[in-house]
Amino acid sequence: MKTQVFLIGAGPGDPELITLKGKKALHQADVVIYADSLVNPALLRWARKDAEIHKSAAMSLDEVKAIVLDRVSRGKLVARVHSGDPSIYGAILEQMAFMEEHGIKYTVIPGVSSVFAAAAALKTELTVPEITQTVIISRAAGRTPVPEDLRALAALKTTLVLFLSVGQVGKVVEELVAAGCSLETPAAVVYRVTWKDERRIRGTLKDIAAKVKKAGIRQQALIMVGKVFSPELKLTDFPRSKLYDAAFERDSKSAGTSVGAGLAPARPSPGQPQGIAPTAQSERVIPAKARSRTPSVIPAKAGIQERPA
Repeated sequence: MKTQVFLIGAGPGDPELITLKGKKALHQADVVIYADSLVNPALLRWARKDAEIHKSAAMSLDEVKAIVLDRVSRGKLVARVHSGDPSIYGAILEQMAFMEEHGIKYTVIPGVSSVFAAAAALKTELTVPEITQTVIISRAAGRTPVPEDLRALAALKTTLVLFLSVGQVGKVVEELVAAGCSLETPAAVVYRVTWKDERRIRGTLKDIAAKVKKAGIRQQALIMVGKVFSPELKLTDFPRSKLYDAAFERDSKSAGTSVGAGLAPARPSPGQPQGIAPTAQSERVIPAKARSRTPSVIPAKAGIQERPA
């Protein structure tokens, strides 16, 4: 049975950040229902000129369901377009449950989350060796209760990204400081990332709330906190990834007994295209003697094989 409804992640705002698959599905749809309060209407350029368009910002979930059920029953292909990636605060669980209840075949197409668009805008790597290898995505409690305790999450001192919380930025700072975070902890707020009116505010827990209040930002922004957001990090002798460590091959000989533990990746098996790393099922340990003869970079003519981080 062919797909009857596409749940499409449209990306953070820039219409060029929709995936090729999302763009194709949008163009195929007879009916488009999009969250006009969050999704850039410029994305509709990819829809067919004869497509039936619905704005969902003022609609209830039941109204959206009614349109989906009616159009699918008439053999129409429906595209339900969400901002960012639909799996993060996209409220798609209710829609998927409804479609499964009614035997509607649907496909979820992932999108670029504003988390990663904001990291790009800030020119930041969210995971830096020896600083943090963990990213926590959460939100402050509002109309929707949050089962996790924000102080407990903050106490882990990871990279912390908060959606739907900028209206409570002062309270968020209080919670993080109460959890033991230093007032000098780097913080950033990114408003409407990749939109034409995007704004980026940098600071620390000491001053970020005041800066956000002065800027008048109350919604559609991410709060991002952690050492990785320090603008000075690139200027310091920060910890380097093992991926580009000149001593990687030498150190890896005693690092472990699997690729994941730091050994050089296996050569492609016969018939496997050059430059494509083997899958987890085909990974194998290379004897030390053989590894010493394996170049870390294969000549361009044969392709490039990356080493694991």
